[in-house]
Amino acid sequence: MTDEPLRDLTYPWGRTHAPPGESPLQVAPGVYWARFPMPGSLDHINLWLLEDGEGWTIVDTCLDVPASRQLWERLLAGFMGGQPLKRVICTHMHPDHVGLAGWLCERFGSQLLMTRQEFLMCKVMLGGLGNAVPKSTIDFYRAAGYGPRELEDLERRFGSFSSAIHSLPDRYWRLAEGDELCIGAHRWQVVIGNGHSPEHACLYCPELKLLISGDQVLPNITSNVSVLPLEPQANPLRDWLDSCRRLRQTLPADLLVLPAHEFPFHGLELRLTQLIDSQERDLRLLWEFLDTPKRAVDCFPVLFKREVRGAHKGMATGEALAHMNYLVEMKQISRVTDDEGVHWYRR
Repeated sequence: MTDEPLRDLTYPWGRTHAPPGESPLQVAPGVYWARFPMPGSLDHINLWLLEDGEGWTIVDTCLDVPASRQLWERLLAGFMGGQPLKRVICTHMHPDHVGLAGWLCERFGSQLLMTRQEFLMCKVMLGGLGNAVPKSTIDFYRAAGYGPRELEDLERRFGSFSSAIHSLPDRYWRLAEGDELCIGAHRWQVVIGNGHSPEHACLYCPELKLLISGDQVLPNITSNVSVLPLEPQANPLRDWLDSCRRLRQTLPADLLVLPAHEFPFHGLELRLTQLIDSQERDLRLLWEFLDTPKRAVDCFPVLFKREVRGAHKGMATGEALAHMNYLVEMKQISRVTDDEGVHWYRR
């Protein structure tokens, strides 16, 4: 979702031009910004290169597609001077962040650093995706209101999560809340967020007044917060709101935020408040809408400002269910299941 209007954030490098992947831009001493293109509507990811003595540490990797591999090869041999790639840090398990982590670690003998939940969940999802859609997944989307044609489309698309992720290494170095990493001349603290993914790692450098925020804090779009078929009764929206409040309380307001998408910005406290307010507004609107029984798919017009179709429908369904599960857990609405296995929600 996109939050409108865009209010009062400041962008030191503007909002129109980003450094190409082969020519990173220095944003602070020893910290460089490179943007890699991606296929799809979210057509880029920002990657962060950190000088690390006689080598480099990188944060996030892009999708495993041939163009990104070639771009990494040129970047490492060119701008990065052929120096060793010591560590690969992945903020979380989503394909645009972890896609090339395994390949980079194999290619350059690098260490992989992730939080435990992100690493293990990614392993589970990669290992558990066979050729056939599990019955539980079909039941999950049928309960949300999918008809026969939509379920057939789901079966055709099944397995897309793994299509752009190289296999992960068999070991990793664990990141946890409060850990400190010495990267070159600077110390970075691990700050954990939840909701968008299970145990999302942000990196905070007090000396440089920087926050590498991954997808936990983005300046204009709101990160997808979804219920997955693997855990249908989860309440990720509660985790997301709790995380936003905690980050707003514990992190300084004057940090330069380096997000995974869009542009670096100042205004962390304001942006976190906007994110909280946006979700609370949507919850109120949804509660008002549920004066008669509705399925999850019936709620799209309340939550999204454009028509939902194609590959975006899965994320929209997960996000609608995140709002439903939150309201059910708060006992503001009830859920009943009909004879066809479809869930109906009403206040």
